Amino acid sequence: MPYVDIPSRGDYVSLWYRTNSVYGNVGSFDPSKPTIIMLHPLFLDSTWLQRHFDDPRLGLQYNIIAFDQRTMGRSRCRPSELHDCYVDAADLALAMQALFLPACHFLAFECIAVNSVLRLTALWPELVLSLTLCNVPPPTELKWVFNAYDELLQLWCYAADLDAFEHAASEVVTFMTGETSNTDLQDALIAYWEAWTPPTKRLRIVELVNIMMNRTPLTQKELACIRCPVLIIQNEQSDVAPLTHAYGLQKQLTNAKGDVRVFPIRGAKACMSIMPGSASIVNQTFSKFLATLPKARSDLVPPKIPVLERTKMALRTLSDLVGEPSYAQRDPRSILSFSCVAPEVARSQLENLRFYARDIESAYCPLGRDGRPMRKYSERQQSHWFHGDHRGMSHIGKYILSISPSQGRDSHHSSRPLAGQLTANGNDLVTEDIAQDGRMRRTTFNTSAVEKQVVKGSMTKVVTQSAGVKTNSQGNSLPKVGGFT
Repeated sequence: MPYVDIPSRGDYVSLWYRTNSVYGNVGSFDPSKPTIIMLHPLFLDSTWLQRHFDDPRLGLQYNIIAFDQRTMGRSRCRPSELHDCYVDAADLALAMQALFLPACHFLAFECIAVNSVLRLTALWPELVLSLTLCNVPPPTELKWVFNAYDELLQLWCYAADLDAFEHAASEVVTFMTGETSNTDLQDALIAYWEAWTPPTKRLRIVELVNIMMNRTPLTQKELACIRCPVLIIQNEQSDVAPLTHAYGLQKQLTNAKGDVRVFPIRGAKACMSIMPGSASIVNQTFSKFLATLPKARSDLVPPKIPVLERTKMALRTLSDLVGEPSYAQRDPRSILSFSCVAPEVARSQLENLRFYARDIESAYCPLGRDGRPMRKYSERQQSHWFHGDHRGMSHIGKYILSISPSQGRDSHHSSRPLAGQLTANGNDLVTEDIAQDGRMRRTTFNTSAVEKQVVKGSMTKVVTQSAGVKTNSQGNSLPKVGGFT
């Protein structure tokens, strides 16, 4: 499980990768087996693809390699305002050529991975044997998702203590998985984020969110360059990536080889790579899809076209796709030459990175002195009045229970917004004006305005002191003189 360093003028990239081979590198691949490249989901790294590595339907029949995206996991890079999905596509292409990898089958999970591999196929079609896209995202983010990530970014990056960070991370877990009762999964995800993306490394998260929230949709001309076999696997009940967008992409891939098939996973919500049931269905569907394709070898040989010359060709192709002749004259020795970020967006993202870099050395770190999480999320002390019991239920008064069904229906009057109406209520996409407003708001954010999610101390003591009742050192109210009442 080594690194691959990608030479790049004006940039620095070192991608971590892992394989299913005996010695953990591509040199021990079986040349008689085809190779699969897996791209991990959003906010995670290649270690969360273990359910696919360990499945014998894939691990015994194919060579498997997975890269950590440049801002996640063990990969390292220099923060850049020019980072977008075309840059991630160039990272993959140059890493494959550096490792002498042959054309591969791609299994991509969720937003950034799907967008990157589509762009890779458009610019380097000879590196791709087939595409399997899991949870195809909308062309741009849904409005309610955009607003949710905008708020969670502030809570995550400026967490003042462990309780605040755990609160932000638990909201992301719910947002990603749609579940609140799976404590083992919550513990694992939050412990991972505490170790790899704490507030002290917030620039990695900021750069990742910039890519996701400021992305531009692929044009029909770019999608027409996809000529390989394509399979789309989509969660049926995902709020973040609705099933309709999978069928929309299916109609746009007019030049794909064969029929583009959409396979919905019934009842699934999100994060199919880390949910055991969904991951197994993905492995079964993916293996059956690969069985219908011609078998390829994995001989590690140098590229037929020198890397520098092939990069120039990719820049010329990009120039033709986006209609910008100047792109063909860019420096082929820099990966950032593939960036399609508009100048005004780049300036805004640079201001964003500089803003979040302030006082980063004094940001809170949720790890202990041994470099490990100080506790499991499920082991936190829930001593506050607004926490529920182990079933997630809070105590309510008898008055609420005594409300008749007819009275309950009155509460849903047409003049009152329904629960969730202002968040996950539609499929409206983010426009450029909304995205620009979000970029400006994030750079004028006041760190002292982060909402404190935890009331510290005994709630009884807080209430009694605010009411003017005298308390002892333990927070218990003192009896009145002349008797107990």
